Amino acid sequence: MPKTHSAQENALSKEFTGEIAAGSLLVTESRKIARLLLEGADKDAWYHAIIVENILQKRSPSSAIRQARLIRHRLELMTPDLWKIVAEGGAEVATQALLAAAIKHSRLLSDFLDRVVRHHFRVFDFQLSAKDWSDFLETCEHLDSNVISWTEMTRKKLGQVVFRILAEAKYVDSTRSLKLTPVVMLDEVRRYLIENKEHYVLKCMEVTQ
Repeated sequence: MPKTHSAQENALSKEFTGEIAAGSLLVTESRKIARLLLEGADKDAWYHAIIVENILQKRSPSSAIRQARLIRHRLELMTPDLWKIVAEGGAEVATQALLAAAIKHSRLLSDFLDRVVRHHFRVFDFQLSAKDWSDFLETCEHLDSNVISWTEMTRKKLGQVVFRILAEAKYVDSTRSLKLTPVVMLDEVRRYLIENKEHYVLKCMEVTQ
């Protein structure tokens, strides 16, 4: 079984990275990776599943490897209990579970929710915009000098992925309108986060409340 990280670890301790650009929540693909984790697949089994069988149905081995790595990095921050929710739960609960893992994995996503989206709800302004993302990145530059070196194309791509995640998790009604919508957390996900002391992740997910 792959080693999981401590539940006490939280996204605030991480630098801002662009790994999230490899994909949004990827529910269908994540279910398959979660099953491999639950089965305790070894290196050979991973290679056979991702490359030979192409279970993620990607056009090239490099794309499959990149996406499998992203999903695995997210899921391994959580315990097997969450993997089971992803692998066996309905679409809505699996999506929220994957959002929790993505929040813990990406400081870009967690900080954007905790700072920008939360602020919009506090002031009853339910409209996000591309400017929110560019302003957010300017703030990130002061916290992590690595962000300064990101190209405009990288910044745009990262914003697109973050907005897509918000749409998939129903925090915005679509990537086109970017209209914020209130989200009710499902009991199964909330219970998991509380039991595993994922307080910061829970805080980020409850920004609409």
